[in-house]
Amino acid sequence: MAVRARGAAPVRVALIEALSGPVGNAGEAVLRNLVWACERVNARGGVDMGGEVRRPLQIVRFDSKGQPQEALSALQSALDDGITVVAQGNSSAVAAALIEAINRHNEREPQRQVVFLNYSAVDPVLTNERCSFWHFRFDAHADMRMAALMEVLRQDAGVKSVYLIGQDYSFGQAVLREARRQLALQRPDVRIAGEELHPLARIKDFIPYVTKIKASGAQAVITGNWGNDLTLLVRAARELGYEGKFYTFYGNALGAPAAIGEAGVGKVIAVADWFPNAPGEASRRLVEAFRQRFPNPAEDYIHLRMQLMIEALAQALTRAARAAGTGGPGGLPPAVALARALEQADVTLAGQRLRMRAEDHQAQQPLMVAVMERQGAPGVPFDVEGSGYGFRVLQRIEAAAAEQPHTCRMVRPDATAPAPV
Repeated sequence: MAVRARGAAPVRVALIEALSGPVGNAGEAVLRNLVWACERVNARGGVDMGGEVRRPLQIVRFDSKGQPQEALSALQSALDDGITVVAQGNSSAVAAALIEAINRHNEREPQRQVVFLNYSAVDPVLTNERCSFWHFRFDAHADMRMAALMEVLRQDAGVKSVYLIGQDYSFGQAVLREARRQLALQRPDVRIAGEELHPLARIKDFIPYVTKIKASGAQAVITGNWGNDLTLLVRAARELGYEGKFYTFYGNALGAPAAIGEAGVGKVIAVADWFPNAPGEASRRLVEAFRQRFPNPAEDYIHLRMQLMIEALAQALTRAARAAGTGGPGGLPPAVALARALEQADVTLAGQRLRMRAEDHQAQQPLMVAVMERQGAPGVPFDVEGSGYGFRVLQRIEAAAAEQPHTCRMVRPDATAPAPV
């Protein structure tokens, strides 16, 4: 059995994320999840690098303040520090800038290449027209999430009109575009009562927006908003007494349930790869373990896909190190070997299986749609952030049903075909 080598250097992962400012709460939630995931790997001895060597994983934080230019500066700092694995997700605009910069860097400096792990940036183009050999997405992209939401909206006969609202950048625009397309296909009887894009993370008062939503007569809102843009939106809806439903990408956490309160019971619907109230003993144990590690209700936001991402990284590091023969206390396998290994990632945790599709580096996994309910209601043993409200799973979409075609034409450094899955 491999043993932890004395003095073995950690495998460092640069977290480039907004850790301050208007969406800093979302970045801190990511940090907690990644740290906890690394702690789990380290508790079993670290990453098996072959040659009787195990190395710990370590998250190194870089605050991008949510701005592409700051993120690029952080990337350069990580590169200067010799870090070869980068993680980011809470902005598709930032992710796009990082992908472009990493592509240039890896072409220019083949001896210092890096891979990019994306846990939340879900603009579909990132694994379609702008796919990259160095970029791997571990979240379902926006079109996959919208299709899952539509599985529930399609059956919601009471909704005859909707209002589309989102953040005015690539992701928010993609959500509204796909909402229009899928409504036309699956609910042509539903009228779009209004549509609006607003600046990202700059609106302090959403009362004017909700006033328009109420005046439109819309019975439901479809939004990809996240962070404070979602929290403030639903809080304004509660203040104005809006009684419609919210079909959301991220309505299950980061203050949204507490903000909307009792008015959200049976009305706030969210889509995710997994929910704390997902059926099964394995899910229950995972939630309880996370809450033991982070007992503060304000820190109660667990992302299973981030846990799976770190498991995939550990798996790929082991495979790549053994193949390259460079897993000793100091060295790491070349980034190209790690990328090839990540293309074959296939990991399971808490009953959720994630595999990486090699052709476009888009993770494939089941998705779930859930509705907000009071804690203690059937199917809701856990609340969110101590709010007294949790989410009951309405529908599980298996990975094969959630999978969508892609338009990626992957450019590979050695012009080889995709790795077998």
